[in-house]
Amino acid sequence: MGVTQKLKRAVRGEVTPTTAMLEAIRRARVSFQSNRERTTLKQAGQAVPDLLAPFARLTPAELLSHFRGRTSPSFLPGFSNESTGRRQQELFPDETAALLAAANRIVANHSWSLLGFPEQSFGVEINWCRDPLSGHVWPLSYHRDLQLIRDDGSDVRVLWELNRLGHLLTLIRARLVTGDERFSSECLTQLRSWSSQNPYGRGPNWTCAMEVSLRAVNLLTVFEVLRKLAQFTTEDLALFLGLFQQHGTYIRNNLEFSYLATSNHYLSDVVGLLWLGLMLPEFRAAQSWRQFGLRQVLSEMNKQVLPDGADFEASTGYHRFVLELFLYSFLLCRQNGVEIAPRYWDKLRAMLKYMRGYLRPDGLAPLIGDSDSGQVLPISRRRANEHAHLLSIGAALFADHELKGKQLDQELLWTMGEPGVAALRSLGAAGQVESQAFPDAGTYVMRHHDHYLCINTNGAGLHGRGSHSHNDALSLEVTVFGQPIIVDPGTYVYSADLHERHKFRSTAYHSTVRIDGEEQNTTEKAIPFVIGDEAHPRVLSWETSSEADRIVAEHYGYERLPAPLKHRRTVSFNKVEGWWLIEDQFFGAGEHDFETRFHFAPGLTVSVQGAKVVARTDSGDVGLEILPLDMQELPALETQASSCDYGQKRDSITACWHVAGHIEQLSWRLVPFRSSSLADEES
Repeated sequence: MGVTQKLKRAVRGEVTPTTAMLEAIRRARVSFQSNRERTTLKQAGQAVPDLLAPFARLTPAELLSHFRGRTSPSFLPGFSNESTGRRQQELFPDETAALLAAANRIVANHSWSLLGFPEQSFGVEINWCRDPLSGHVWPLSYHRDLQLIRDDGSDVRVLWELNRLGHLLTLIRARLVTGDERFSSECLTQLRSWSSQNPYGRGPNWTCAMEVSLRAVNLLTVFEVLRKLAQFTTEDLALFLGLFQQHGTYIRNNLEFSYLATSNHYLSDVVGLLWLGLMLPEFRAAQSWRQFGLRQVLSEMNKQVLPDGADFEASTGYHRFVLELFLYSFLLCRQNGVEIAPRYWDKLRAMLKYMRGYLRPDGLAPLIGDSDSGQVLPISRRRANEHAHLLSIGAALFADHELKGKQLDQELLWTMGEPGVAALRSLGAAGQVESQAFPDAGTYVMRHHDHYLCINTNGAGLHGRGSHSHNDALSLEVTVFGQPIIVDPGTYVYSADLHERHKFRSTAYHSTVRIDGEEQNTTEKAIPFVIGDEAHPRVLSWETSSEADRIVAEHYGYERLPAPLKHRRTVSFNKVEGWWLIEDQFFGAGEHDFETRFHFAPGLTVSVQGAKVVARTDSGDVGLEILPLDMQELPALETQASSCDYGQKRDSITACWHVAGHIEQLSWRLVPFRSSSLADEES
């Protein structure tokens, strides 16, 4: 695809002519710089660390002594305190057993899991350029020449996960818990292997500054532990310093900035520079990395965090990821006396409150939009829908009991140390979460006790440009008596299977209405990260009280049909009696095909009983009836799939009512039940 075509595809959403011109100039400059970079790769890869004069003059032994004994800068307390390993065992005995078992498998078999895929062995000699899914070995070509989306079963996202080196955190935590040198030795062996196989600027692991940045964060964490050990040698120090020099240089020269929009990619880039600059003051470039990184991190917070605290990419999965970038970076800055203005701390707190607002009664997240299960600092392996552990850190950080979750999480111990654990324990219990509206995010949550309904009214994200959003306008998630019944299907994969990628973000995979077989927003299977902004949902009214909630919202994605239609959905929640009324209205002329779907959680028993559908847990104790109020057509049950983690999916059932004609309204009553109440009704 030529530059003109790429720019034409990129310029969508809210883009002014001036912005488009600046972007065209920027891309031309990047092309020129790329040609220059090709000629300097070998030099950059062989360059010795560019240290400040006082450190450059030290002998290798003196430099090692300096790094081994330095007390400033200060890293996240859990990784710096020798007592953390003991406290890990005391506070989390079961998790510690799992940690040590995982670390032993890494050492013995080079086996660990990536994202939601099953654990696998990477062989005696790990090939860091081999795609774990397809076996494809990526060439060591200049990084800008590689084609990342191949549609052959390979998935560069999975390869990148391997090369973020997050599994090394498992090894260093096991080292701190046990004192066993096998774990730290394995870290060093793998890093030597990685360095030898990944020459600077070549191959798939130097194609994306975001990936380089996230790897740098993990390397800094590993370095914080290893540098103090007696087994850490001058050669090991030289290895780390060389890697840090390469990572900082690459990020600064390959920033994923755009005048059209910046996203979690560019934010990751500048977070990487901030961390490198903070933790490596011995480097000549450290001050510029730190200052530029912090300035841009705060600038991106202004751009990417909406007034109600939501990330602007129309995705709860990326909200978690972006929150981690800000949260861990702010903690590191605070640890080193770097001042951040109160308004940014307020934004961080708002991000946590938004997360608390959308979590279901079971503590898991609705997976609105994309999620690739990415974690910034993978202390514990978390599925894509596990977000609550960040609230523990937030509660301790802000001394806010309303953010407090139901349990203590390992992440709090390792990021804030024992003071963080004590701070959390000093807080009172959180109150009941009430119905909440997040109008900037387009997320509206109706709650009463263990009943929960979330309706999604967000747009394409990125100011209309789209990237990680789905065709899910006016889609629902429903939980009854704490049991998820109607769910968002998640993401599954990106480039490994473009057909599945297309299905999981389609209208037909969400609990909303598809008309005439069309998508709410235009998508193309071959372009997995582009989505139109035709639907442009809008909320007309939102009301909440102790007795009832009601929302009226509409979207305009079907106004592009030959006979245009507007879809308006009204959801009313009777809290006293505990049921919902869904009213779908269609404004326009002509006859159309209407498909109304409700996508059920995996593991439920779903049956058709007359015109209604009943979904219940396998035990039969809890369930939901969906009863159409103004139609006689029988529903069909379809087998689709749901994914709560990247690369993982399970079969699930969708109920679909299909009607045709000039339809003005379709209505549904959603009634939760327990087995006892059902028995009473039958008797």
